Amino acid sequence: MAGAGQATAIVVRAHDAPGPTLVLRLDRLPPGALALGGELARLRHALVRSPYPDLNKIALYGRSAHPGVDLDYRFVQILPGGGFDFRTGCGHSLLACVVADLRPGTGPVTVRAVTSGDTVFCEPEPESGHGPGPEPRADAGAYTLSFLKAPTAPGTLPTGRPRDLLDGIPVSLVRYGNPYVFVDARHLPEEGLRERLEGLRAHAARLLGHPPHSALPKIAAFTAGPDGIAVRALTVGGWHPRLALTGAAALAAAGALDGTVVPPVHGVVRTPGGTVTVSAAPDRVRVHHKRADVLERLELPWRVHATA
Repeated sequence: MAGAGQATAIVVRAHDAPGPTLVLRLDRLPPGALALGGELARLRHALVRSPYPDLNKIALYGRSAHPGVDLDYRFVQILPGGGFDFRTGCGHSLLACVVADLRPGTGPVTVRAVTSGDTVFCEPEPESGHGPGPEPRADAGAYTLSFLKAPTAPGTLPTGRPRDLLDGIPVSLVRYGNPYVFVDARHLPEEGLRERLEGLRAHAARLLGHPPHSALPKIAAFTAGPDGIAVRALTVGGWHPRLALTGAAALAAAGALDGTVVPPVHGVVRTPGGTVTVSAAPDRVRVHHKRADVLERLELPWRVHATA
């Protein structure tokens, strides 16, 4: 038989993210609740009557049984039209789980992103100090997220090539955090840039075996110059206000590989909404100075499945 229960959810907004994440702790769901499309559709319908009717990111997390890992995390992207994509990842939503789970005195947290297979070390930053850039930082509450995988690891270049041609344009396809397409903006028109990027992304999706209208791969255009690198990226439904956390990691990984279209990236990356700071090492890529805030707790309906 089936009945209705309540699930406590935490709404967390990561700075630089397009919107908040609905965070659900698995051990606090009603007994027998299943994280399947039907339950999530019911939950999404309930959000329409909440202060967050346009929320399109859901994160589910719990204690990990893997040695050296604190939390396991799964991400669900709500697609335009109401469908769900269970295959993508989101670094800002991963950070949202860490912040939602915080207890006094909490130190570094290691998270396994079940969907993407990444292990991410989330380390609180000191209240003051210096980041990769020249300016001093004052970042109480900020985190450095380290993706614990070498940029040169097998699979980072999903086609096995540092460069590919998509519709005659040189690009680099990189799988690091999420699959990404990077393209030099010099090869793209200023008018109709979004439509051109969406077309290239659809080409890349077919090449990588994803449906053309899925959330993957992501795509970003960059401009490199003497004052560094600037990036403009798409997200589900339009332009990203800055750059996805996984996009920042993938950009730095691409820049660390020989032969890609992306030059070496270390330090500040400019975006339309501000800057993102990254650094690459032989065994990992770091995204610095990331913050998230708990907005509120919600009680939402959740269908419970039980057998008589």
